[in-house]
Parts: sequence; structure tokens; C-alpha cells
Amino acid sequence: MKQEMIIVLDFGGQYNQLIARRVRECNVYCEVHPYTLELEKIREMQPKGIIFTGGPNSVYLEDSPHIDPDIFKMNIPILGICYGSQLIAHTLGGQVATAPVSEYGKTEVSVDRSSILFGNVEPATTCWMSHTDYIAKVPEGFRITAYTAVCPVAAMECLKQKVFATQFHPEVLHTVEGTKMLRSFVYDVCGCSGNWKMDSFVSLAIQSLREKIGTGKVLCALSGGVDSSVAAVLLSKAVGKQLTCVFVDHGLLRKNEGDEVEAVFGPDGPYELNFIRVNAQERFYGKLAGVEEPEEKRKIIGAEFIRVFEEEAKKIGAVDFLVQGTIYPDVIESGLGKSAVIKSHHNVGGLPECVDFKEILEPLRLLFKDEVRKAGLELGIPEYLVFRQPFPGPGLGIRIVGEVTAEKVKMVQEADFIYRDEIRKSGIDMKLGQYFAALTNMRSVGVMGDFRTYDYAVVLRAVETSDFMTAEAAQVPWDVLQKVMNRIVNEVKGVNRVFYDLTSKPPGTIEFE
Repeated sequence: MKQEMIIVLDFGGQYNQLIARRVRECNVYCEVHPYTLELEKIREMQPKGIIFTGGPNSVYLEDSPHIDPDIFKMNIPILGICYGSQLIAHTLGGQVATAPVSEYGKTEVSVDRSSILFGNVEPATTCWMSHTDYIAKVPEGFRITAYTAVCPVAAMECLKQKVFATQFHPEVLHTVEGTKMLRSFVYDVCGCSGNWKMDSFVSLAIQSLREKIGTGKVLCALSGGVDSSVAAVLLSKAVGKQLTCVFVDHGLLRKNEGDEVEAVFGPDGPYELNFIRVNAQERFYGKLAGVEEPEEKRKIIGAEFIRVFEEEAKKIGAVDFLVQGTIYPDVIESGLGKSAVIKSHHNVGGLPECVDFKEILEPLRLLFKDEVRKAGLELGIPEYLVFRQPFPGPGLGIRIVGEVTAEKVKMVQEADFIYRDEIRKSGIDMKLGQYFAALTNMRSVGVMGDFRTYDYAVVLRAVETSDFMTAEAAQVPWDVLQKVMNRIVNEVKGVNRVFYDLTSKPPGTIEFE
């Protein structure tokens, strides 16, 4: 049976892969493609439906992304989201203009439950808006199916053409019933049966990697984190002994982590990964000396990683491919494609321009963290590894605000170890998406043992998230925070104050730098 597919046409918004992820959650395979994808190629792919994404542009400007109007004659159901909804209106003869009142954030939307999209939705539902333009006039044949206090066309549809549009973003978790809406589009409009699961991704990825790599040699950048571990095992299944995994201990790992990673993936562990450990602590400290700006730190760490991998590849001889555990939130935050740069990830935007490998492979590039974990379980990786706390490639280099020194690394290692220990003891660890301690660049006066201190402040972070694109600060019990604070100020030399970060994402990011 041919695999059902929904395709997402990308117009440059932040949530484009999130749309695909929501569709995949409905057990329907979904891929993201540029909006310039030729109509002939779309016909060959035979999608059950097409989704236009959001984007930062105004459709009425000449240089904004547009679409071939013939796409509406292909008899394939279409859903436009945000910019995509305005593009539908503009292309089909409606009118789009600057909104008298912009809408951002959670907004109450009134929906027409006779619409096929909103049949299972409350008449007044909370949705996520993010727009300065609006649909001032719907095209001929369309009817309005949702509105807000200031947006007269929050959704519209034309049943005859099977074209639907929402001004809001159903793909983000802030749209309370967004999954219901997307599910209605996928099943009730597009007629999908839902025959896709994560094991399909794993088998297809293994097959694709075998074809791509052939007889070539592969070096995998293994950090010991969830993403790179899944990538390593995936490559091991695909090419076996052609793979060598290099673990670089850059001195910016969590307490005892270097030895823990070697115990799991080294020669005495359960995997055959041709494991090599490179101890490069002093090398990285030297490169980071005096550097305070976070983007510069990220790029230095990313470049130095690549240089180490190149050196190890020369020792192995004739390595063709470098494999990284890049996942989609890394790509988005690094500003690849048309999205804005938020911060460069060492394995994406932090890469140097010249890399001495034939090609860089990123088999998890289109997945979110929870999807990576599902893939890990499908590959047979133990749960304690799959559900390990996420850890960024630049490590504690971006959890130390300001200059990185060995002394500061020691402080944040100890504080983070205490925090994770108490979170685990409290039994709330599996309820949290991510939690860690960071070291601020702030020093303040304190008193310990009747003596004045002038030491650093540690900040604790804990968030609840499923996809790491959005996150809310977790409500860690007060008694747990008190225990953590007491232990840190008593056990960590150089720290006399502890904060808790309440910031959500957006407007913040999960990591500090």
C-alpha cells in the first residue's frame, strides 16, 4: 500500500516543521518542502493534502513569496496558516491589508462549528495569533468560519475547492484545540487513514543512509546526549563497521559525564561504535579565554569541534562523511532557511565555512526532541539513555554567562549536580522537559559565618515542553527549591545566591546563551 503523505510548503515561518510534526502525530507521514516546489513534482508525490505555512512577509509586496495559482486546480485539499491564509486570499482575488490592530499571543476565537475544521471544537476557543496583516475581504466562493474581536476573518473556507485557511496557528500548543483542527483536516478533508508510525522513519532512514554512504567511511560526532546517541546507533544499524564515533571531552560537560559516556559507548559498553575519546579540555579553555559574547562562544566551540573531528578523521584515513545529531529546533534557532537567527548551534550555524569532509549528514534534522526519543526506543536504546536530560553541544560554555574559566566550570558543574540530584529525589524528574543550573555573571554581597562574601549567583531553570519550540517554566515545589538553594550555597565554593528563572519560551529560550 502506498504511504499516505501530507506536504507542507514552507514560506519562512518559525513553526514550519512543527506543522509537520503535528501531522505525524496524527499517524500520517508529512514532509516540508520550499514553496518553490514545482507543481509537476507535487503531482508525482501524490499528496493527500497540502499545507501553506506562516511567514514574516506581507503578501501584497512584490518581492514576497507567492504561489502558482494552478495549485488550486489540482484537486488536492489545501490548508493555509497565517501568511498561508493571506496568500490564499490574495491569490484567489480577496484583499489583504495592514490590520488596524495587530494580534499577538493567546486570543479568544469564535468559530462556526458547522465548518468541517471546527466540528469538534468549542464555540469560543483559545488560539495563538501572530500577525500585523489581515484578510480584509475573502475571495469569491469563500465563507468566514471564525473571527475575533479585532480580526473579522480568523478562518475561511471554500468547500467546492477544498481550500481552508486559519489566521491563527493551530500547530502550536498555545492553540488549545489546534490538534483537533489539524486532525479534522488530515482525516475528514484529506481522507487519510493514518498508517504511519515512527518505526517507518527508522527503517526509511536506515535504508536512505545505506544508499547515501555506500562503501564510504563515516565519523559520528558523539556527545553522549540523546540526539547524537540516537544518530550514532542509527548509523551503526545502517553501515556497521564503516562508522567511527568520536567523543570530544571539551571540559564543558556535566560532572562526571565524560566517564559516564565512555562507560556506555566505549569498548566495554553494549554498542559496537568504534569509540574514540579525545580529551581537549585545555584546548577549548584556551580558545574561549577572554570571550564573553554568547554567539562568539558558540562559533568558537563549533569551529574547534570540527577541527578536532578533522584531525581524528585524518588518523582514521579517508573519512567521507561527518554525522551530527542536529534536530529541528537547532536548525530553526540557528536561522537556516528563511527564519530569523536566534542563536547559532555549534552543529548548525556555528560550523566554520570550510569543512574537510565530503558531506555532513544529519539524519534527525527534521525531528523534534520527543520524536528523537521515540526513534531511540525503536532502535532498542535503553530508556535511561533515551530519556536522559538534554544537553547542548557547547555544554556549560553557554550555561556560564560571560567568560568561561575552569573555576566557573567547576562551580556550575557542582551546582547542576546538586540540582539534578534533588529533582530526582523529589520524583518530579520525568515530568520536566529540561532542568539545569547556570552561572550568572553577577556577583553580590552575602554573609556566611559572620563574614562578608562577594560571590556569584546561580540560576536554576526547569521547563515543561514536548517539542522544545515552546516551553513554560515548571512549578518546582518550593521545598525542593529550598533544599537545592541550601545545598548550593553551602557546598559550592564561590556561590552565595540562587535564583529561579520563570521565563517561558518565547520570549526567552530554554538555554541562557
